Amino acid sequence: MNSLRNGGIAMSEYGYIRVSTKEQNEVRQRKAMNEFGIPDRNIVLDKQSGKDFARPGFQELIQKMKPEDVLVVKSIDRLGRNYEELLEQWRYLTKERQIAIVVLDMPLLDTRKDRDLTGILIADIVLQLLSYVAETERQFIRQRQAEGIQAAKEKGIQFGRKPKERPGELKKIVELWEDGKISAREAARILHVDHHTFLRWTKMQKAH
Repeated sequence: MNSLRNGGIAMSEYGYIRVSTKEQNEVRQRKAMNEFGIPDRNIVLDKQSGKDFARPGFQELIQKMKPEDVLVVKSIDRLGRNYEELLEQWRYLTKERQIAIVVLDMPLLDTRKDRDLTGILIADIVLQLLSYVAETERQFIRQRQAEGIQAAKEKGIQFGRKPKERPGELKKIVELWEDGKISAREAARILHVDHHTFLRWTKMQKAH
């Protein structure tokens, strides 16, 4: 697992595993790490969403890693799902921290020192392409959702919560409130609704 850097200092390889919930099993990821040659003591696990990099295990691991150490993940989405942040984190780790990254499910994403400059450049290009594809897909999904909602509205389908049905005694309560005999909050209590709902009803009542 270890090789020697210049000056005889040992380089270390670490595995990072992420599962989104406590119910998800990390066995497949751990097995892949072990087969790559990483012992369990060098494997860090986070049971957390991949929406950002504010994960305790990941942050602790990155802080202790040194230049030329290797970070291994089974697939790129285990590292993160937000591709904009993923690109920034990739740049930070590989360029600023000089940490190599290996993605086991995608051999092109491998920035170890034994790869030539072309290989490292290809890894960067592949990651950029993945980011573009992911963002394009998100845009398509949003567009399809918007088109679906518009089509449903045109068919008369209503979205959102069904509005509260106004009680029959509302007119009488509103009159008492307008005459100053009860407050808006008292009126709301009588009608068993919150203060804002009552005020909204009064506007609707006046509109009619």
